[in-house]
Amino acid sequence: MQAARLFRKLAVVGLVTGALVLVYPVVDGAGDSVAYARSAENGVEVEQVLFVQTLPLENGKVAYDLSWIPAPLEKYCLGKSHQACATMDFCLRTTTPSVAMCRNLGAALTRMPRYPRDMSPRRMLTITLFPPSTMPGFDLLQNVAQTLPRSSAQAFSMAGRVKARVRLTQKPDDDDLTILEILSVAPF
Repeated sequence: MQAARLFRKLAVVGLVTGALVLVYPVVDGAGDSVAYARSAENGVEVEQVLFVQTLPLENGKVAYDLSWIPAPLEKYCLGKSHQACATMDFCLRTTTPSVAMCRNLGAALTRMPRYPRDMSPRRMLTITLFPPSTMPGFDLLQNVAQTLPRSSAQAFSMAGRVKARVRLTQKPDDDDLTILEILSVAPF
């Protein structure tokens, strides 16, 4: 009897201890699996391939959009603007695809794969960076953006990608992205 109680207590302690350290896979832009430990408070730091788009500002300067596009959506976003990709992302996630913006996608929406439940990130995430910036690697980001042809600087392309160290914080209602450092030009 006492042995059974002791066994149950040890089993509960083991389950609680195991639940404290969860490991989730994340797929980077090259398709490689990267394991990381999840921390709800501070987020998770990973190296991730982000798409770059330029945003001309009124003062003649340029801002930079860095977007983490969910893997199932990437191929549909190539050659498209940020707004077009964000619309597709919304329409894949919404429970009411009959809204006007989703109806405009027509048959294309039915061909796009639904997002897996455990996908990370759970939606398209974008951060806009404005110069000047003291972020490590910001000069590399500017160099990548300058090499893009003017016609494709506002469309997602494989040539306009960087590898960055990011922090992803998953909350019950949304995900949050923080860019910590631009590491390199992304491989093709």
